[in-house]
Amino acid sequence: MKYYSLPNNDSIPGLGLGTWKSSTGEVYQAVTEALTIGYRHFDCAPAYENENEVGKALQDGMRNSKISREEIWVTSKLWNNAHQSAQVLPALEKTLGDLRLEYLDLYLIHWPVIFAGEVFFPRSGEDFIALESVPTQETWQALEACVDKGLVKHIGVCNFSITKLRALQQNATIQPVMNQIELHPFLQQEKMVEYCRENNVLLTAYSPLGSGDRPVGLKKDNEPSLLEHPVIATIADKHKATAGQVLLAWALQRDTVVIPKSVNPQRLRDNFAAADIKLDNDDMAKIKGLDKHYRYVDGSFWQAPGSPYTLDNLWDGEV
Repeated sequence: MKYYSLPNNDSIPGLGLGTWKSSTGEVYQAVTEALTIGYRHFDCAPAYENENEVGKALQDGMRNSKISREEIWVTSKLWNNAHQSAQVLPALEKTLGDLRLEYLDLYLIHWPVIFAGEVFFPRSGEDFIALESVPTQETWQALEACVDKGLVKHIGVCNFSITKLRALQQNATIQPVMNQIELHPFLQQEKMVEYCRENNVLLTAYSPLGSGDRPVGLKKDNEPSLLEHPVIATIADKHKATAGQVLLAWALQRDTVVIPKSVNPQRLRDNFAAADIKLDNDDMAKIKGLDKHYRYVDGSFWQAPGSPYTLDNLWDGEV
C-alpha cells in the first residue's frame, strides 16, 4: 500500500474506502469486510447519514481483529449547516460520538457552501447563507481550535478551487493538508494537481470511477462512462485487471489519495488490489489524452432559485 507523509510525520494510506451512498444495513458489512481485507483508511461524513453504523463497524472490527486505533485513518467532514464558529465544535463532537472515536485523523470542510443552521439539505434559496456572511476564515479558526483540543489531528477542505485554497492558506495558522475533489481521467485538474504539489497540500480523488451509482437526480443525460471507455478497457486487458483497477492505479500513480466506494465483497478486494498495479508511461500518456474537464458532481444542486451560489462562483471559473 502506498502511503503519503504529512508535515508532522503522520502518514495517510493512499487507498481508502469511501462511504458515500453506502446505505444503512450495508455499510456495516462493507467496513467490516474492508478491515479484514486490509483497508486502514475510511472516508466518512455526516451528510452520508451512516456515520453511526460506520462507527459501530470500526469499533467491532478493531476489537475483534485486535487492530489499534493508531493503525486506522478516519476522515470526516463538517457539513454545510455548521460553518459558524459556535457550530463547529458541536458538529465535530456529534461526529466523534457517532463514529465512537476520541479523535479524527482528518476533518474537512465539506463544501464552500453554507446553509442555515437548522437545514440539513436545502429546499429553497432561502435555506442558503452567502459564503461572505460566514467567511471561511471564521470556520477555519474554529477548526484550528479543535486541533488544539486534540479532537482532530489534521484539517483540510473539500471542493475548493485554487482561488479559495490560496486565500485560506494566506490566512491560516494551521495549514490545510488536504483538498478532497473530484478527480478521474475525464477531470484531471492538472493545474490543481500542480498547485497542491507546490504548496504541500495532498489531494484526495472522489468519484474516481465516475460515480455511476449516485442518485438519478444528481445525474445528467448521456453522461460519459469511464468504466466502459475503450482506452481504459485496453489498458485493463494489458494488465489482466479490471477497468476500475486501472482507474484507481492511475490515481495512485499521480500521487493522489483515492477513495472508491463499494459494498460488494469482491469489488472491495479488487479495489484494494489496485494498489499493486503499475501502469507504464505509455498507459499514463494514453489516459492523459482522455481529459474532458467533465464534472459528474458539478455542484449544480446548490443553484436553487434565490441561492447565492452559482457554478461560476463555486469553482471560480477553474477546471
